[in-house]
Amino acid sequence: MNVNPTIVAHLGLIFVVFNMLVLSAAFMVWLERKVCAYIQDRVGPNRVGFEGSLQPFADVIKLMFKEELRPQAADRLLFVIAPIISACAAFAAFSVIPFGTETTLFGLLEEPIPLQVTDVNVAILVIFAIASMGVYGIVLAGWSSNSKYSLLGALRSSAQMISYELSYALALAAVIMLAGSLSLREIVMDQEGYWFGFIPRWYLFLQPVGFVIYMIAGVAETNRAPFDFPEAEQELVAGYHTEYSSMSFALFFLAEYVNMVTVSAVATSLYLGGWLGPFLPDWLQWVYFLIKVFLLLFFYVWMRWTLPRYRYDQLMEFGWKWLFPAAVLNLFATAALVLWLG
Repeated sequence: MNVNPTIVAHLGLIFVVFNMLVLSAAFMVWLERKVCAYIQDRVGPNRVGFEGSLQPFADVIKLMFKEELRPQAADRLLFVIAPIISACAAFAAFSVIPFGTETTLFGLLEEPIPLQVTDVNVAILVIFAIASMGVYGIVLAGWSSNSKYSLLGALRSSAQMISYELSYALALAAVIMLAGSLSLREIVMDQEGYWFGFIPRWYLFLQPVGFVIYMIAGVAETNRAPFDFPEAEQELVAGYHTEYSSMSFALFFLAEYVNMVTVSAVATSLYLGGWLGPFLPDWLQWVYFLIKVFLLLFFYVWMRWTLPRYRYDQLMEFGWKWLFPAAVLNLFATAALVLWLG
């Protein structure tokens, strides 16, 4: 039986991307603990593996052997499905993000394949649609737990998502206007080259305000500090996942970190030129993509351990009275620029 090497290559790429996302979540747990320790003048994890590098895997093994608890009054079906919805939405959103140029795998393939799980010409809409589905897992988790703390966390998450999703979408729309495409691969390729011979043609330099709006809204969309109101340990114990334990609890954390990777990867593609960079050959330029994503993830962690949490009324006021008007003005300015340049 003849096996199509292109299909095998695609399946292998899916396997690699899935495992890299899982490992990135483990790496982020370790990085967050280390950065937190350094900021607070502590050592951090240093027992399991070199410099505590195996601590996330020890945590996973511990969670695998812990008892799966469920409140007696909880809705059994929705309680089980909720973390699965969050995790599946997180992984699916990354599937349309390109992280490298086309490759023939050193001549093993007759036709080159893109370093991307699937290439669609409306990738931005796909990401926006799938990412919006993740909030259903959080809302169902809060409601099905039959706990007041969980329900409050779920309600906060839905209100936060609605408030910041508009600004998030308007920031994306400004880049779409400049590129004239909804394809992430085409948007990245449109940033190829340099201005004046040394300034990269990144949309960051054309959309600095849009980049700031996107990152603020992205942090709020992923429920990270200083916008981590759905969890809010000081107020709601652990928010929407208060009643979860074992691997169900781990799935929520996995979804959160994969969503952070997705937001950083989209920002890299839209504003930082994706995988494009100097010196390295085409088949190695995915290294630039990883470096840019890592720097944005480090910013995520740095911000968490530097800024205090807002009050909830301040969160909503900032989203509607400041961020949303700024996003609208940025969109109008971008439309005027596009019309002016023809």
